[in-house]
Amino acid sequence: MTQSWADRAAAVERAVTGRHLRRLAGVLPGTRIGRIRWPRPTPIRPWPWHYWWQAHLLDCLVDAELRAPSPRRAADIAALVRSVQLRNFGRWTNDYYDDIAWFGLAVQRAGSLTRRSGPRALAAVSAQLRAGWTHHGGGGIWWRRGDDFKNAPANGPAAILLARDGRVELAASITDWMAEVLVDPETGLVRDGIRVDPDGSVRTIESTTYTYCQGVYLGACVALAERDGAPRWAERAGALLDALTTRMAGPDGVIPGYDDGGDGGLFNGILARYLVDAARRLPALAPAAHRIVLASADAAWAGRAKLAAGPVFAHDWRRLARRPGPGTPEADLSVQLSGWMLLEAAADVERAGG
Repeated sequence: MTQSWADRAAAVERAVTGRHLRRLAGVLPGTRIGRIRWPRPTPIRPWPWHYWWQAHLLDCLVDAELRAPSPRRAADIAALVRSVQLRNFGRWTNDYYDDIAWFGLAVQRAGSLTRRSGPRALAAVSAQLRAGWTHHGGGGIWWRRGDDFKNAPANGPAAILLARDGRVELAASITDWMAEVLVDPETGLVRDGIRVDPDGSVRTIESTTYTYCQGVYLGACVALAERDGAPRWAERAGALLDALTTRMAGPDGVIPGYDDGGDGGLFNGILARYLVDAARRLPALAPAAHRIVLASADAAWAGRAKLAAGPVFAHDWRRLARRPGPGTPEADLSVQLSGWMLLEAAADVERAGG
């Protein structure tokens, strides 16, 4: 009997949390944090600190809670939010606007499951995002404090968060800037970002079209279509989905991957998340979005490595996954979270009857 996508998503959740979700420092009671690699390398070091990976771990736990509510998982969600603050030296934010936007989005989605931590975290994140908008380069939020770079991975999540929080005017300003400056007029895909001179002029355009750049722009347009109602948002979301279908997903419909793990391991899952979000909120986009999500999920599931500790995904869903080990992308939490996001997206399609 064929497993449902919900059953497969549950199996991936058990595998990823069993391998990666641990107490902070391995010992602190009432805490949860995501171990960044499995098997855990030796010697054990506390660095690097991947703040934004924890944000996506939180997002995946929220996906699972929406699929099949559980008191134990709800407690893990609250503990993870608190633990991120503890591990981040008692602060909710850092110098990277993209990092904090991802975390703010996950906390926002978790809602009351974050208990007392959520409102404080969201207030700190939202204030810093609003302060990060300037007129340099025509608008938009910086990638990092004190930098000269403005990019899609900072502005897209910020626009989604602000739109969902009712700050529609600022969210629209950010997304209009992305449409004007970052969307490639030839391909319709979203470029990574721009480098800005001190006088505010654009020095260079970083033209790489990463998968997650597409996802967050799509998510911003969809959030504004729902809350603003101006026709340009749905039109832009549809145009991007057309570009994804013809120029990125390929003839098999599978979202392409990258050559390694690390941060890039999260890129594909983020696109899958916002494809299914677009399908849910803008039904006209559902057929095309569902095709990409299900084709990618079929490929990732077929290519998984079957371990006693549960399924393991490849960093590129078009390839066969290897057993995780030193130097393999499969060992990275980011890569496995991307696979988990994809399976939860497929389960969402299944619930919608897609």
